[in-house]
Amino acid sequence: MKKFGKMKKLNIGCGNKKMKGWINLDSFPGCYPDVVHDLNSYPYPFYDHEIDEVYADNILEHLDDKIKPLEEIWRICKDKAKITIIVPIVPSIFAFQDPTHKQFYAYSSFDYFTKDHSLNYYSNIRFKIISKKLIFYRFMKIVEPIVNINERVQKFFYVFLSQFIPPFMLKIVLEVEK
Repeated sequence: MKKFGKMKKLNIGCGNKKMKGWINLDSFPGCYPDVVHDLNSYPYPFYDHEIDEVYADNILEHLDDKIKPLEEIWRICKDKAKITIIVPIVPSIFAFQDPTHKQFYAYSSFDYFTKDHSLNYYSNIRFKIISKKLIFYRFMKIVEPIVNINERVQKFFYVFLSQFIPPFMLKIVLEVEK
């Protein structure tokens, strides 16, 4: 049995990007994850309030449902657990061109799971948004913005200018609220 340290950190949909000291989970056994599990199958193989941190890089858009995986992540996480999610963002062509993408995300998609959002009744789970960053496609590599711009400027960019210069990804860091 592998040892993962005092804090349990979960890298979901790890593929070939396994992280040392993390529980690496993937549905494909050929990438040799620590846990083999289909994220479209519920419940996830973890106890309630077991996980301290989750990293989900380019996985949520491949799942059958948008809300249920977030509910499962919330269930298995401890209060105040940190969740880092990276997803392709519309209107980028990269959100739509991959035929395996089943879900699409926008700049404010995760706002629906905060306590102050007016449409937060789709689910009882709650997160606090720690940070949001638009990630741009440049020179065939994914890079974060060179200048760290605040959320108001990012939102303006996303709403008004993204038709001309679309961001490639959204990187959001959430904190579990229980």
